[in-house]
Amino acid sequence: MTYSITAFDAKASQWGVAVQSKFLAVGSVVPWAEAQVGAIATQAYANPRYGPHGLGLLREGLRAEQVVARLTAGDDGRAERQLGVVDASGGAATYTGDDCLDWAGGRFGPGYAAQGNILVSAATVDGLADTFERTAATGAPLAERLLDCLDAAQAAGGDRRGQQSASLLVVECDGGYAGLSDVVLDLRVDDHERPLDELRRLYGLHQALFGKTPPDQWLPVDDELREELRERLGRLGYASLEEWAGVENLEERVEGDEAIDPFVLEVLRTKSA
Repeated sequence: MTYSITAFDAKASQWGVAVQSKFLAVGSVVPWAEAQVGAIATQAYANPRYGPHGLGLLREGLRAEQVVARLTAGDDGRAERQLGVVDASGGAATYTGDDCLDWAGGRFGPGYAAQGNILVSAATVDGLADTFERTAATGAPLAERLLDCLDAAQAAGGDRRGQQSASLLVVECDGGYAGLSDVVLDLRVDDHERPLDELRRLYGLHQALFGKTPPDQWLPVDDELREELRERLGRLGYASLEEWAGVENLEERVEGDEAIDPFVLEVLRTKSA
């Protein structure tokens, strides 16, 4: 009922999982990832214990193919399982049990493992894998590459039963909120007619609130701009940019009063127009 990809971006030191399924809240079952450790997708007649147990094995230093072998060997239900693993160095492995429903299978390469079951055809998994390989040299963020993978898989046929939920998980050491979390993003669409479209919308919102404009692109706050900020903030009932940004959930994009993120300024101008 599901197609997924586990992936590693060596340049960004990020690991991620993207998944879509005709299944309620697929993000609560399939994706698992830990910074500097690896990523896992457990699906088909999923064994959720593969997630924490597999990460534990990766933490011990086992390679992706060793983790797959260890998890499935100790599972009497392995014939109905499907599993994708990427380890700390980008090594990958995928597994499809003999009793998974057609079409079912997987493909792996440097930095990724793609798999799916109850698919229209193998073209869905090829869409995941080919897109990940093709976007490797683009410099695009891992999250965006994974979204592109899901879209390509769906365009190739997707889940034979249709669409319902989707999820995108990306981790990086200290790469999350306030630099105090390893979760760069954890977005979930639990029930939607077009979950991939909704996942894109949520990603755009996440980037607006928590994205980073390079410091050299910030605008210096001269006297004229400082007066504009004071007037616009006053119009909205705020005494400082920090106070307003906290209400708008933009606090991650504000730092001092000598320069301003142009995105923040655009939002302020729109809100105070």
